Amino acid sequence: MTRSRTPRARAKHRSGGSRPWLGWIFKLCLVGLVVLAGFAIYLDAVVQEKFSGKRWTIPAKVYARPLELFVGQKLAKQDFVTELDALGYRRESAADGPGAAVVNGNQIDLYTRGFQFYEGAEPAQRLRVRFSGDYVAGLTRGDGGKLDVARMEPLLIGGLYPAHHEDRILIKLDQVPPYLIDTLVAVEDRDYFNHFGVSPKGIARAVWINATAGQLRQGGSTLTQQLVKNFFLTNERSLTRKANEAMMAVLLELHYDKREILEAYLNEVFLGQDGQRAVHGFGLASQYFFSQPLSELKLHQVALLVGMVKGPTYYNPRRYPDRALERRNLVLDLLAQQGIVTPEEAEAAKQKPLGVTQRGSMADSSYPAFLDLVKRQLREDYRDEDLTEEGLRIFTSFDPILQNKAEAALSETFKRIGARKGADEVESAMVVANPENGEVQALIGSRQPRFAGFNRAIDAVRPIGSLVKPAVYLTALERPSQYTLTSLVADEPFSVKGKDGQVWTPQNYDHKAHGTIYLYQGLANSYNLSTAKLGLELGVPNVLKTLERLGVSREWPAYPAMLLGAGALSPMEVATMYQTLANGGFNTPLRGIRSVLTAEGEPLKRYPFQIQQRFDAGAIYLVQNAMQRVMREGTGRSVYNQLPQSLTLAGKTGTSNDSRDSWFAGFSQDLLAVVWMGRDDNGKTPFTGATGSLQVWTNFMVKADPLPLDMPMPDNVTQAWIDAGTGQGSATGCPNAVQMPYIRGSEPTPGAACGVLDAPAEKVMDWVKGWLDN
Repeated sequence: MTRSRTPRARAKHRSGGSRPWLGWIFKLCLVGLVVLAGFAIYLDAVVQEKFSGKRWTIPAKVYARPLELFVGQKLAKQDFVTELDALGYRRESAADGPGAAVVNGNQIDLYTRGFQFYEGAEPAQRLRVRFSGDYVAGLTRGDGGKLDVARMEPLLIGGLYPAHHEDRILIKLDQVPPYLIDTLVAVEDRDYFNHFGVSPKGIARAVWINATAGQLRQGGSTLTQQLVKNFFLTNERSLTRKANEAMMAVLLELHYDKREILEAYLNEVFLGQDGQRAVHGFGLASQYFFSQPLSELKLHQVALLVGMVKGPTYYNPRRYPDRALERRNLVLDLLAQQGIVTPEEAEAAKQKPLGVTQRGSMADSSYPAFLDLVKRQLREDYRDEDLTEEGLRIFTSFDPILQNKAEAALSETFKRIGARKGADEVESAMVVANPENGEVQALIGSRQPRFAGFNRAIDAVRPIGSLVKPAVYLTALERPSQYTLTSLVADEPFSVKGKDGQVWTPQNYDHKAHGTIYLYQGLANSYNLSTAKLGLELGVPNVLKTLERLGVSREWPAYPAMLLGAGALSPMEVATMYQTLANGGFNTPLRGIRSVLTAEGEPLKRYPFQIQQRFDAGAIYLVQNAMQRVMREGTGRSVYNQLPQSLTLAGKTGTSNDSRDSWFAGFSQDLLAVVWMGRDDNGKTPFTGATGSLQVWTNFMVKADPLPLDMPMPDNVTQAWIDAGTGQGSATGCPNAVQMPYIRGSEPTPGAACGVLDAPAEKVMDWVKGWLDN
C-alpha cells in the first residue's frame, strides 16, 4: 500500500528540488568568470607583448645625395629653386622657421631643417645664398656671418617596403605641430584624458545621436579603442570584436601612459592609400599630402588631416576636394566652438586653400630604376627583412636635378624624332655617373621613366656595336713602339675564314673603303674595315683582355666579329667600361649607395669608392684625344650644333647590325652618360647611334651644362708638330702643321724650319747668321 506524502514533506521536496538549478547557474557563472579572467590574462599578455616590443615594421628609407652649398659651386639658381620645391620648402615673406624660403632676384634666404647624417647632425640654420650666372657667388648665415659650406637635407626618393606595403614615418609627441593634439582630441575623443579606455558617456552620446538621426552618424569608440582595433584586431563588425576591443583598451590604459598611447595612435592611424602602399600615421600623411614634415604644418593643414581620420578614402583631398574642404572647415568650426582657437583664427584658416600637392611626393614609383639599383646593391650585404622592416636609412649618390634633366632630354628628343616610322616601338635607357668616383647620379630604365617595370638600364643586354672600338685602339696605343695616333692603317676590304669554314667579311657603314688613313681617323669616323684589320693584327684575345681591364666581366668568345661590337652589354656595363676611359685608366666600380644608418641614426656601414689603376695614363690620354676627335670631326660632330665649341667632350657612337641598337657613350670632366635606344623584340629601329641616342645625349648635356674635359697631360706624353698631310715631323707655324700627342719616344723626328730648305742660298745664310746672333 502506497502512503501519500504529508504537505510538509511535499513542500520540502519542492524546495530541495529547486536548489540544484541555482547551483548550476552559480557554477556556470563561476566558470564564466574563470574563463573571462583567463581570457583577460591572455589579452593582457597579447597587449603587453606587442605594445612593449617592436610595434611596427618600418621600411628602409632611401635618400638622394645632400646638396652642398659653397662659394664657387656650379649651381644655377633655378636648379636650386627646383630642389627646394622638391624638398617642400614654403615660399614665404620671411624665412622665420625651418622649411621656409624667400626668393628675391638672385638671392635666396632660407631656413634649413637640419638632418642627421652619417658623419653627424647638420643643424637647422638660416642661410642666404647669392647667385651669379650659374654659380654660387655668396653664402652667409642669417646674421650675415660668412659660411664656408652648408649642407641641405637630402630628398627622400623612396623606400623598400614589406610585402604588405605598409609605411610610416615615426614621430614623437614633441615633434607635432601646434593644435594637432587638441584638434585630434576635440574631434575624435574629447574625454580622452579622463576615461579609462572606454567612455560610457561617449557611448551614450553616440547612441542618442544615432537614434535621433535614424542612422549611424557617430561612433562611441575612444582613441584608445581605435588604436586597439588598428593595432591588434580587424575591421570585422561584430559584438565579439567590439567586446575584445573594449577589454583590450582598458588593459592598454592600465599599463601605459596616456601620452604614450596617443603617440602610438599618431603613428598608427590609417590616412590614405598610395597605390599598393598604405599611408599610416600623421608623419607620412604630412609628407604625402603636403610634401612637408609634420612639425611645419599650419592650422588649416592640421584640421584637414584630423578631419580625414573619419574616412580617409571618402575625404581624400586629391579625389574629392569639395568633401575634404567641407570636412576641414567643420573641424575648424568645432575648434572655435570649444575655444581651442579664436573665431578669427578659424575664419582665417578657412580661407586657406587645401594646399595639397598634385601628387604624393613619397610615391614608391618616383625613381624606380635607381631604387632597383639600390636594392640590388644592398642585397649583397643585407637580408630582405632587414631592408623592409628595420627602418634603415640609405644614403645614395642620386642627383634629382640631373635625373629630371635626363628625363626631360629623353622626352623632348622622342617628341622631336618620334615621327619616324617605327619610332613609337623604340624603348630607351640611360645611365649618368660621375666619372671620377663612379657614383651613379641618374638612371632611366624605360621610355616612361616613372614606370616600375623592366629595368633596361641594368637588364637590357644588347650588342654594343662600335662602342667597343676604343678598346681596340687602346690595345694598340699601349704598344707605342708599334702604333701611334698617326700610324698609317689600311681601310680596305678583306675577308677572314674561321675554323668552322665560315667567311667573315666586314663592311663600313657607308659601304665604301677609305684607303690608307691615320690610326685616329679609324676611331673618329668609326670605320669598320681599318678597326677590324687593326684588331686582328693585335689579336682578338688581347683586345678581350683590354675589355676585361676596362671593367667588362663577360666572357666573350674570341671571334673576329667581337672587334666590331657583336658582344652584348647592358647600359650599366657600358658605363663601367667608359668610366675607366674617362678617369685616366683608373677603374672604379659603379655604385649608388654612400652609407647606411640604423633607424635611430647610428652609423651602420659606409660604401667608399674603390679605385684601381688598370692602364698607363699615357695610352688613355691618346685614346681620349681620338675620342675628342669623334666629337670634333667624326660621327659625334653634330653635338656642336647645340653645344659651344669651347666645351671639350669625348665620346663614341654605336650602332648594331641593321640598326637594331642605337648607342652613345660620352663624357665631360664631371659627367659620364650612356644612352641606349632599341626595341624590346630586337627589331629594326629607324635610328643609328648618331641619329638616335646621340640626340638624347646632346639634349641632356645642353641642360646639364657640364665642365669641359681637362685631363692633365701625363709625364710620359709629349706634343709634337707634324704635317697633317704626311704625318711627318714639322715645326710650329709651318703650313699644315698640327700638334699631336705621343708617348715620349714614339714621336716623329722634328722637321726643318719652315721654308729653309727651299730658300735661296743667301737667304739661308742670313737666317743662320741671325739664329747664331741670337
